Amino acid sequence: MDNYNKGNNKPKEPTTKGPKMPFNLYWVYLIVIAAIVGMFFFSENTVTKEVPWSDFQGYIKDNSVNKIVVDRKNNTLKAFVRADSVKSIFKGDADHAGANPAIVVSIPSADKFADFFEKVRAEYKYDIDVSYKDTTNPLEYLLTFLPILIIIGLFIYMMRRMSGGGSGGGGGVFSVGKSKAQLYDKGSDLRVTFKDVAGLSEAKEEIEEIVEFLKNPSRYTEIGGKIPKGALLVGPPGTGKTLLAKAVAGEANVPFFSLSGSDFVEMFVGVGASRVRDLFKQAKEKSPCIIFIDEIDAIGRARGRNLNMGSNDERENTLNQLLTEMDGFGTNSGIIILAATNRADILDKALLRAGRFDRQISVDLPDLNDRKEIFKVHLRPIKIDDSVDIEFLARQTPGFSGADIANVCNESALIAARKEKKIVQKDDFANAVDRIIGGLEKKNKITTLDERKTISIHEAGHATLSWFLRYANPLVKVTIVPRGKALGAAWYLPEERQITTKEQMLDEMCALLGGRAAEEVFVGHISSGAANDLERVTKQAYAMISYLGMSEKMPNLSYYDSSGEGYGFTKPYSEETALLIDREVQTMINEQYERAKHLLRKHADGHEKLANLLITEEVIFADDLIKVFGEREWISRSDEILKETDELPVDLEIETIKTKETLDLAEDGNQSEE
Repeated sequence: MDNYNKGNNKPKEPTTKGPKMPFNLYWVYLIVIAAIVGMFFFSENTVTKEVPWSDFQGYIKDNSVNKIVVDRKNNTLKAFVRADSVKSIFKGDADHAGANPAIVVSIPSADKFADFFEKVRAEYKYDIDVSYKDTTNPLEYLLTFLPILIIIGLFIYMMRRMSGGGSGGGGGVFSVGKSKAQLYDKGSDLRVTFKDVAGLSEAKEEIEEIVEFLKNPSRYTEIGGKIPKGALLVGPPGTGKTLLAKAVAGEANVPFFSLSGSDFVEMFVGVGASRVRDLFKQAKEKSPCIIFIDEIDAIGRARGRNLNMGSNDERENTLNQLLTEMDGFGTNSGIIILAATNRADILDKALLRAGRFDRQISVDLPDLNDRKEIFKVHLRPIKIDDSVDIEFLARQTPGFSGADIANVCNESALIAARKEKKIVQKDDFANAVDRIIGGLEKKNKITTLDERKTISIHEAGHATLSWFLRYANPLVKVTIVPRGKALGAAWYLPEERQITTKEQMLDEMCALLGGRAAEEVFVGHISSGAANDLERVTKQAYAMISYLGMSEKMPNLSYYDSSGEGYGFTKPYSEETALLIDREVQTMINEQYERAKHLLRKHADGHEKLANLLITEEVIFADDLIKVFGEREWISRSDEILKETDELPVDLEIETIKTKETLDLAEDGNQSEE
């Protein structure tokens, strides 16, 4: 990789020198301490020689010293030798004695030395300078000041930790207000590009335009265009919002800051706003650049909904600072904000306005063509054979997100490896879809014969009604093998439609009630197995009446709040209207329940054959319904797709077709309910 000079961006000349040692403040501390120790031990330019007390007495009498320093505490003395006596005392070491040589003597005591010296001075009349002092051993000095040094060292260490230095790495108290954004600069090892993002053609076009603006801004500015300040990626989980942001980081040749909305939130008051300021400060230094905030709803929730009723809300303070930084008095030219959320309805309106997030890019669940492209991307590293048809896989997975498709591909490879295969085949993909949607198959779950019979009648009721109702989704597979929490399951292949009529919704509701109706008609009593069916039917009926205006007594009324602001503690209708809604829901469900029982009685013979077949085979498919009831009267596009799959090799385990969005766990509740 080339080295670049920050000043002029010219390549540096290659050098053979090793890596430059990083500067560390601890080296300064070490040098200062060494200097102090050196000054303490080598402050005097003196060469000393230790001599016994008896020899010293002779040197005194010979007048060989001119100055004596007595250490009363250690019972030692240092005597400085006269220049004319150096050779006689140091002998062979005289040439190395230095300018101020001295001898060191251990004396019996300071008093005895004083008595001896007084006698010599009285006898010889020598003029020798004598001084007394109480010196301390250097080790004693060190032990005296060691606690202070330890306290100073701990203080320096704690200060460095709190400021984020040393091994603290930004987790200190003084760095708590610093941004936690991860920076991907030019030449980073991020390898995700737009080629790795399959489908999402419209979203990629919007994002690619932003990247192109950063690469070639003059193309837009010459005709008066301005760079968009922000783009908000909105869509369900797993649809590729974060993947798009990674692709932007890989494609754009500008610095890229990435962080999550929760990174701003801390227990300390004011920390979130401080991190926002620090983030934009770093971004201005790197401008032009991109900031990506994932899950922005963590801080972007609409203000004024705090349950603390007037208390300080750290999230609101953080949001206020973010709004100011994005479009306030201070301009942030060259900084583009990307954000992602799957809860755009709860975001603050001030955050969504033009000038902050100029664009809202919808990243929806992939359609058929997008699913083909996504399968192609995730099948690249997987070894497959000719039996795997991408077109077939895409048609059998309506409602799957990109993450779901990636999981299917990975799970199929794991299943093939578990079977000790060298390649992944079609049946491995079918089993992977079964495993992901329905859960783990539990063939060994203990059920009595009466329970198996009830479950078979229940599931056969769903299958029968789905066959004879015009707008019900065509059946693909029914099983009474327990999977996950369900004791039985039915799978359908839905139409990929954009709008749904009232007749279609009523047929789906009737088919859902087929299990409970079959129990009442053919068993004589009802069970807890229809818990999931009743929950779905009730929610759908309330949605049809109170949201979609599909009631005869309450036509064209909708109490749904699409803004997400809610109605607070009051309902948008009176108690009389609430009672009317409840009655309309009850009437609608009862009508479809009676309709389901009527159809089951009409086709009782076929239902009995299906129930018996389920008991013996445990799994039945659309072909089995054709044998019992004949061809379906109403042919939909989904029926045509199923007919196309009939040309494939017939194998009950291979020909499992399941859909994620309409998995009808019509099923018999959970184990505890049974």
